[in-house]
Amino acid sequence: MQQETSVERTWKWDIFMQSSYETLGFELRQHVAVVTVPGFTDDHLQSERLADELADLCADIEMQEEIRVVMVTDRADKGVANNKQPVRNIPGLAVSVAGLDRPIIAAINGDAIGQGLELAMACDIRIASATARFGLPHIQAGIIPGDGGTQRLPRLVGKAKALEMILTGDLIDAPEAERLHLVNKVVPAGDVMKAALEMAHDMAAKAPVALRFAKEGIYQGMDVTLSQGLRMEGDLYLLLYTTNDRVAGIEAFKNKTKPSFQGK
Repeated sequence: MQQETSVERTWKWDIFMQSSYETLGFELRQHVAVVTVPGFTDDHLQSERLADELADLCADIEMQEEIRVVMVTDRADKGVANNKQPVRNIPGLAVSVAGLDRPIIAAINGDAIGQGLELAMACDIRIASATARFGLPHIQAGIIPGDGGTQRLPRLVGKAKALEMILTGDLIDAPEAERLHLVNKVVPAGDVMKAALEMAHDMAAKAPVALRFAKEGIYQGMDVTLSQGLRMEGDLYLLLYTTNDRVAGIEAFKNKTKPSFQGK
């Protein structure tokens, strides 16, 4: 297979950065891609456009080596929620985010309710405002979560609590969400973006291939036996042993300097 040239990579990067989205906000902060998702509406065409644009954006991110970490956030004034009642789910919204191989941080400024919570759960780490609320109230509208809610919630909070939340449709506050490990960290309202970006930039300074392999090892390992997971971890470790970043990391450790990883 012919290797992509630097000119071709630059051309693809330029095209990617010139892309515009009608429903999404996007910006690049160093090696961190910040994706802003609006609150959901009852407009079917707008909802489908959001799903299509998010799928396209995630596919483009996968091809850009410059992007090492992705941050998904909501508008601070609205949150990522389906208002009081969940609207009809947008097909495949969370799956586009969950399929990314980079670390994904959800910065939750407002409420994450309905498909908004399903989208947040598709991310790897969640940082939330102390005033945020969380829940899957679909049952109150005679439906059930349809974008991963019945599968991801019990994996995060346990079967018993997931059953309670989904079967009652009740909301929980941020402190309880943190206690249940539904979110990783709760910060004061107004500090969510700062906290999420600090974590994202800290991750982006690490070796990019190691970041992806660590994520792969954890997720894939949860679906196999311990012995199978250990073998997979060993394979990933050996693959990383051949990278230039490993050499750079060792040299930086010896010289007590900060490593400069290139993702190779």
